[in-house]
Amino acid sequence: MDEVTRLRDQLAALGGVLGALARAEGFGPVLTEIVESAARLSGAEHGQLYLADGELLHVWADTPGREGLEAAFAYSVEHPHARDRTTVVGRVALSGRAEQIPDVLADDEYDYPAQQLVGFRALLGVPIVSEGELIGALALGRNTPGAFSEEQVEIVLAFADQAAVAIANARLLEAIERQRTELARFVSPQVAALISSPDGEQVLAGHRAYISCLFADLRNFTGFAETAAPEDLIEVLRSYHGAIGALIPEHGGTLEHFAGDGVMVFFNDPVPVEDHELRAVRFALALRERFEELAAGWRSRGAELALGVGIEAGHATLGRIGFEGRYDYGALGPVTNLASRLSTLAVPGQVLIGPRLHAAVEHRVETGPVGELELKGFARPLAAYQVVRA
Repeated sequence: MDEVTRLRDQLAALGGVLGALARAEGFGPVLTEIVESAARLSGAEHGQLYLADGELLHVWADTPGREGLEAAFAYSVEHPHARDRTTVVGRVALSGRAEQIPDVLADDEYDYPAQQLVGFRALLGVPIVSEGELIGALALGRNTPGAFSEEQVEIVLAFADQAAVAIANARLLEAIERQRTELARFVSPQVAALISSPDGEQVLAGHRAYISCLFADLRNFTGFAETAAPEDLIEVLRSYHGAIGALIPEHGGTLEHFAGDGVMVFFNDPVPVEDHELRAVRFALALRERFEELAAGWRSRGAELALGVGIEAGHATLGRIGFEGRYDYGALGPVTNLASRLSTLAVPGQVLIGPRLHAAVEHRVETGPVGELELKGFARPLAAYQVVRA
């Protein structure tokens, strides 16, 4: 193989690995691309990639397709390699360099039953090293005895250096995605994505946006909480919060907070959404419908609960609120107070909306006026409307 061809093959192999990284398909596909590329570069018929965990090396990926490989991979999963001379991977872990076994049947020290499942005869083991530490190894096999050439060993060693970088990056991406998923359990998915984005810090620091703000809380909840068994109280709240949580991503909302039986959700921030006023109304109607299903079951426990919702649109200041170690992503401004007051005044089963939101949705939502309401904290009465149906 001439130098140009060798470099071309290396670049093609590295390109495949980088492509798997760029597609963000996950840790597994990146490792599979690495082991398949290493097998092509070395002329091996099959291969496996192992990652170190303490004193053992565990198989993570292989080259699929050949008869017996699936069974061999399953066996390797159940029997990780020790750092000893019974396997080529174990020898790599001991020496820290490339190891060959020209014929496993003629090697007195080699003793790994998976060989009988595939029938390989020659093995090449190559270390994967990151920052001077062995993080894994490649095991490449052929079904005929004979050593791999020096050129094949050299090209796989060079590729393994690049593979180590790719593995480190894939691990980092996986960790970020895992942390984002875990974070989304505590904040809305939009905020979780924002925190891990390049522009997140600037947005979290504070900005103004035009949003639709929704408050919802339960009627008769205080009386129920005074008399209900603790497990019944928790079960009611869990079902109620679960219904809200399922509807928020469906309608593009952002959860601001749960506070017992009260909840605040806003729309159009941190991710802009089209027709956010209408989305807020549709969210409220969907929640009211779902709530009626839940309430029917709660009545059997003596819980006569009802839902009240208030919504208004307006400008708010949004950003990170709290203290070091405990932050929320929140909205502040008259629009949040207005939505809260409307929620408080809503009768059971009623969805009240303010004048700005009504102006945005009046041609697409059936509403009815409820007159001008005196709202605590507001100097003048406010014209409010109740939503009948979308």
